[in-house]
Amino acid sequence: MSSILIGFIAIIIGILFCFRGVVAMRVVIAVWGAFVGLNLGAGLVSAVTGDGFFSTAVGWIVGIAVAILFALLAYLYYAVAVTLAMASIGFVLGTALMAAIGVTWNWVIIVVGVLVGILLAVAAIALNLPALLLVVLSALGGATAIVGGLMLLTSTIALDDFSRASVTSTIGHHWWWYAAYIVLVIAGVVAQARVIGRDQDLHQQW
Repeated sequence: MSSILIGFIAIIIGILFCFRGVVAMRVVIAVWGAFVGLNLGAGLVSAVTGDGFFSTAVGWIVGIAVAILFALLAYLYYAVAVTLAMASIGFVLGTALMAAIGVTWNWVIIVVGVLVGILLAVAAIALNLPALLLVVLSALGGATAIVGGLMLLTSTIALDDFSRASVTSTIGHHWWWYAAYIVLVIAGVVAQARVIGRDQDLHQQW
């Protein structure tokens, strides 16, 4: 049941982020922040207690509490919003890249994800990046969430698999997930790029 619920949530938020990431940046990133916080809170509980991902009431409670905190911070403060968005997108893309090239699920994947997240977050704040870049990044992150949600709904993977090496092997044996991912990214970029000003920076768009 938890896999189905998280799968639906991932798909809905992924669609919003993929196709409207910059168009309604302030609200969308707040929603994305809530999703990140939900998974982070539950992940921390799982890491501390050794219980499965979202398998206990404590995991859900902490996840929801962190989700609310992240959503509020992302909505109220530009620097937090962009940092959270870029860091989480960077982590998703970094870990997805490691999975795509067949790296076993271990500390290497986590480290790469964290490093990519930090680099994107620093670049976004320090360089005042153009909104068009967030279009591409939000499409990538949203597409990843959608595909992950679909994999949960179709039982291709389960929540507990995210702590095992089986995730990388599962994805590697099903090429159509990559095809779906590419189609979603392209569609997301096209949909968002049509309605933003190419010369706007992130702060102006926010």
